[in-house]
This record gives sequence, structure tokens and C-alpha cells, in this order.
Amino acid sequence: MGKNKLLYPSLTLLLLLLLPPNVVEEAARASFSVLGDILGSAMRNTQNLLQMPYGCGEQNMARFAPNIYVLDYLNETQQLTAELKSKAILYLNTGYQRQLLYKHFDGSYSTFGEHRGNSEGNTWLTAFVLKSFAQARGYIFIDEAHITEALTWLAQKQKSNGCFRSTGTLLNNAIKGGVDDEVTLSAYITIALLEMPLPVTHPVVRNALFCLDSAWKSAKEGSQGSHVYTKALLAYAFALAGNQERRTEVLTSLYEEAVKEDNTIHWTRPQKPRLLTEDIYQPRAPSAEVEMTAYVILAHVTAQPAPNPEDLKRATSIVKWISKQQNCQGGFSSTQDTVVALHALSRYGAATFTSARKAAQVTIQSSGTFSTKFQVENSNRLLLQQVSLPEVPGEYSMSVTGEGCVYLQTSLKYNILPKKDEFPFALEVQTLPQTCDGPKAHTSFQISLSVSYIGSRPASNMAIVDVKMVSGFIPLKPTVKMLERSNVSRTEVSNNHVLIYLDKVTNETLTLTFTVLQDIPVRDLKPAIVKVYDYYETDEFAVAEYSAPCSKDIGNA
Repeated sequence: MGKNKLLYPSLTLLLLLLLPPNVVEEAARASFSVLGDILGSAMRNTQNLLQMPYGCGEQNMARFAPNIYVLDYLNETQQLTAELKSKAILYLNTGYQRQLLYKHFDGSYSTFGEHRGNSEGNTWLTAFVLKSFAQARGYIFIDEAHITEALTWLAQKQKSNGCFRSTGTLLNNAIKGGVDDEVTLSAYITIALLEMPLPVTHPVVRNALFCLDSAWKSAKEGSQGSHVYTKALLAYAFALAGNQERRTEVLTSLYEEAVKEDNTIHWTRPQKPRLLTEDIYQPRAPSAEVEMTAYVILAHVTAQPAPNPEDLKRATSIVKWISKQQNCQGGFSSTQDTVVALHALSRYGAATFTSARKAAQVTIQSSGTFSTKFQVENSNRLLLQQVSLPEVPGEYSMSVTGEGCVYLQTSLKYNILPKKDEFPFALEVQTLPQTCDGPKAHTSFQISLSVSYIGSRPASNMAIVDVKMVSGFIPLKPTVKMLERSNVSRTEVSNNHVLIYLDKVTNETLTLTFTVLQDIPVRDLKPAIVKVYDYYETDEFAVAEYSAPCSKDIGNA
């Protein structure tokens, strides 16, 4: 997908939609959207922000938390309508009840809950749930015990130096190179506690801030310093705590490592994986880079007592980069980058919100006969106005006149199949039987998957294998469920897809097999696609296809 999201009061720009040479024929489509509010797209799509399934405790929270930011933002800017409030509260209630499925008896939470002998809660996820539940209390009923128990459990993980011990998986392993896991986790938990909000005088918070202050002093005095991700968390934690001296020091250090281009600012991580394809469009940034850049925005707009003009000016340059990473639903590539980036955009939006006295007019036109005009004013600033673009590839011009702030997004979608040798996963799919032999070959066969990780890291993060069913076939659910007895964390059957969650994929080949049955006879069956992708680094994936053994004559069975 290619896109261009812009934030200017008045401009005329050329929009050139190009397609790569290996695009699937007639698969390209494009649309142009106009919004009067920075969160408009996300508000419309809070249940579909991510283009991935919702099957674990972390994914559910990525669905839950943005509703809080939307409600807070609309309240603060006096834009909250009864309809939007009702919709957001419904999602909060549903998400709250669903999250309790992942709760442990000791008050903690884990990615898949208390099953398969997984008796240990996840420190990071528990902090995420704790602060989200505490913030949601202003809108829905939250059992106070769920907050007290989670806080007590986290306090038990705090060491004598104020830092926290890690249990469960810590974040995205793409950020672990050079990251002090204990300090990173402790900064994340401190932020969660301050966002609840707990006061800086609370014993757990006070001790946690001692941990962070000591870690920053050591980083300044040492030769190696801190990982940029850790520093981004520290900057926001110190901002929340009102420690402006430390906040300024960390931000100064961060700007020495910033990437500044095209009037935008962002941060990248060391040892960034190589791009798998040379595309004509700049690919969306990896999840970890969006997340840490969003934390820097939060550090700017959380200045006490209020952000100064210089803070907002720098934040604007960062927001320009962040907004270009959004998908067409208003979310980002994975869970944490979506949660943190939307939080940052909502706080920035509240800090810079103004009611336009006049309307802004937006025009998009092609070199041919196509032309469409939009008007954005206070009464419709939350309305998504959209039009399909008729020519792809094609050349268009966009112009904005009048007063106000408008957000323009062009979404271009097309399908390509990268070369197999570019995949960071090795993926092979076979059917058993492979050929149309035997009396039951028409009506039943097995799908056998072999997957391993061959990318630049020792192993992937949590990965999802998505197996699309051949038309007319459905999975035999007991055989899918049996996979959870092996190295599989969870399985789901949804909309003719089998979803298999793996804790991680290493260079050791993992084989997964389940059975499918014919539901409806279909003639001339087309192959079906299997995709495996890294949960946090969604640009790391592999695809393969398979065919039913009797795909040519199955309709005659």
C-alpha cells in the first residue's frame, strides 16, 4: 500500500500513483480521503485498526485502549456526541469482559491466559491491562478488585533497587539488541502507573522512579549509553513524573540520534532488517520504530504545566512522520505501535486543537475529466469523506484553500508476490495425499505445513500462520485443536481461515498437520494461500500456496 498523509493549512500538490512491474493484473485500486480531525480515521474504525486477527490478550487490549483515548480526546475538545460515546462504551464493555479470559488467579494477565500449563503472568501485559482498566473507570464499570490485584502482583515484582523483574515475554525482540530489558520494562511499568494515574509519592512509583533515575545516570556516565527505545520510554516517564530536568536531558540525547528528512523527524533502531523488496513507495516503518517515535511525541506534549511552543513545533514534525505510517483504517502495523501512536496523536490533537471559524475546501482532480470537491468545517470535521480514484496508475493534483486543518490520505492497494528467496521464513505446504488417489481423496485430505525462520535475527517474535481454505472445504476442528498439544500457543478457525499462533519460530523446522473435509463440491478449484508472518515485524513474512489433490475434477465427485 502506498499513501500520502499531509498536514498543511494551504497547499497545492501533485499526486503520482505508480505501480511496480510485478503487480497482479487488475488488482490495483485507490481512494482519496479527507478528514477534519487527526483522529477521524481511527474513530471510525476502532474495531478494525489492525489488519490481523484478534486472538490473544494483547490483541484484545489493542482493541480496548484506543477507545479510551478517543473518548478522552473528544471530551477535551468538546466534540463528543451521544452516538460516538455509545459506540466507544460498547466496545469498552465488550473488551473488558473478553480481557478477563486472559486473567490469572493471582491477578496478573498473560497473552493466552491460564492454559497449557502456562501458570505465569506477563509483567508487561499486566501493566498494560492495569493502567487501561484504571483509565476506563471514568466510562464503564470496572471491578476494583481487578485493579487492586494487578497492582499488588506488579508490586511483588519490584526489586529493592526499584526496578521490576520480568516474567513472560518482553515486548518485540527487534528492540532487544542493546536494550537493558530490566530498565526498559521498568520504564514501561512506571509509565503505566503514572498514567493510571498514581502520584509520584506512591511507594511503588517513587521506588520505580529511583530505578529509572539511577539507570539514566549510569547511561550518561557510561560509554555505551542507552538504546534509543529505552531513552524514548525514559523521556516520557520523566515527563509524566514532572522531572523536567531529566526529560530535557533525555530528549537532547535522543535528538542527537534522530532522522531528519522532508520536514519530519523520527527514530530508527540499530541493526534494522534489510528491506525485502525494492518498492517504488517508501514502506511503512516497523512497529518498534513507530512505537518509540510516538513515545517522544508524548514526552513533548506531556510537559508540565503545559507544552511550550518549541515542544509543539518539534512534536508537529514527528507527527507528520507518524501519520504517514498509518494504514487506511487509522491504525498501524501491530498492537503496541497502534496503541502508543494513537495515544500520542490524541494528546497532540488535544494540545493543538482549534475550532475553525471558516471552512476549508479540498479539490482533487486528474489530468483528464475527473474532479471532486470536499468541504471541511466544524460541523463535519469528524466525517470521513472519500472518493475512489478512477485511474491507477494515474496523475492527480490536490489543492486546499480556506481556513482550518485538514488531513488528506491517499490509499493505494495492489497485490504482488515477492520472490521466494526474499522471504525471512521458509514455508512449505503439502497435501496428503499429494495426488488424487484413494476413495476419499475427493472429500478429505490433510494439510501439512513446514515452517522455520531464516531471517536476520536468532528467532522471530510470536508468529501467526494463516491458512486459507480451498473453496468448498472446511477444517476438521478437532485436528486443528490438537495442534495446541505441540509448540502451538493457540488456534482459531475464522471465515474459512485456520489461524495458528506460534510463540516464536527458530531455524529448526516445525511441522504442523491438520485435516480438511469437503463441505460443498466446487468445480475447477483454484489454489489457496498460506501466509506466515512475524506478529511485531509484519514486513517479515512468507507465502506459499497449495491445491486440493483432486482440484481438477472435484466437482464431478
